[in-house]
Amino acid sequence: MRKSKLQAANLEGNADEVEAAFYDALQNADIEKLMACWADEDEIVCIHPGGPRVVGPVAIRATFEAMFANGSIRAWPERVRKVESVASSVHNLLEKVEVITPQGPRQAWVIATNIYHKTAQGWRMVAHHASPGTPSEIQEVSDTPSVLH
Repeated sequence: MRKSKLQAANLEGNADEVEAAFYDALQNADIEKLMACWADEDEIVCIHPGGPRVVGPVAIRATFEAMFANGSIRAWPERVRKVESVASSVHNLLEKVEVITPQGPRQAWVIATNIYHKTAQGWRMVAHHASPGTPSEIQEVSDTPSVLH
């Protein structure tokens, strides 16, 4: 599965730009743009909330195509925490997800980790691991005080 030069050219920035493109692709149900965010490697991995480990680009594409059959995924990254190095970047974040219910739109939260590597094609996602969150915003447990005096 080869990515077009145009798609690759749009993702030659940094890990933050690839992450923005990934969430934009989710919100627009754009499978080609979404897959262009992923590294062209057999061992890339994706875990959806409550789901199995999905390995490889063909399997990952199939899971997102199945999800997009129901429409776009209204998810936005928030409260991103990063650990960065020269060739990798790990982003842990809360995904604010809009869910359509019989009572109208509601929001829920998912806890996600996105891992990016700098490849020959530029920065690309190598792992997306999402865990179920809660219907309301998750309170973070941290050893850093939330209010500085």
